[in-house]
Amino acid sequence: MQLQDGAGNTVSRTVQALFDLKGRNALVTGGSRGLGLQLAQALGEAGARLMLCARKSDELEHACEQLQSQGLDARWVAADCATPDGIQHVVSETLHRLGPIDILVNNAGATWGAPAEEHPLSAWDKVMNLNVRGYFLMCQQVARRCMIAQGGGRIINIASIAGLGGVSDMKTIAYNTSKGAVINFTRALAVEWGAHHITVNAICPGFFPSKMTAGTLQAVGVDRLAALAPLNRLGDEEDLKGLCVLLASDAGKHITGQWVAVDGGVSARVGG
Repeated sequence: MQLQDGAGNTVSRTVQALFDLKGRNALVTGGSRGLGLQLAQALGEAGARLMLCARKSDELEHACEQLQSQGLDARWVAADCATPDGIQHVVSETLHRLGPIDILVNNAGATWGAPAEEHPLSAWDKVMNLNVRGYFLMCQQVARRCMIAQGGGRIINIASIAGLGGVSDMKTIAYNTSKGAVINFTRALAVEWGAHHITVNAICPGFFPSKMTAGTLQAVGVDRLAALAPLNRLGDEEDLKGLCVLLASDAGKHITGQWVAVDGGVSARVGG
């Protein structure tokens, strides 16, 4: 949205103004720790008011205390974002306590390690219900209850470079499949909801230290995983923040239907 002066002339905004999220409300799922908390912090530092959700109240409370100690406006609601009732509760609480949702970050996720030929069906369903079905239901609720009516919004889905193909050292067929689905879900939703001025994009992290990746890092080795990247490093706590704010802000208002890998160049290698 461009500004006009008193004479009706278009006035270009500064870069700082384009990235400013003051007055915006952001809902971050899986926001109590790891990458979700890093993304929430980035949005809060850019001026957004925050609602974090996850399943564990104690982790959420600790995360909000951490953000509030930095002067950020943060609150939380506990729920299971793999269930329709949990998602409806999160959206209702956010609307009641924060107001209309301008930014949705779908980050809650699950994984399961097992060879494909032995992968339990119950584990497949658990991963798919949260990583794909949960993203769809959350987007649907937020769009129905505020973004379509208010004429716009920003949706950021956290996928993974695992969604681009297989990694021989990772026996995570359900996780990889779910993140591939998130990428195409993002593209399809962006096309359908573009008429409502809702942008939908995906971030595909590479290897970042977190509770979810701890098993892989231990089994494969930090040095070996870092060596897969042309930059010869894993991601750190700063590496997703800039892209998240770009996609959430007016600086990214003409970007939709895209996925961006933040992986030190792993996905740029020929043959993956």
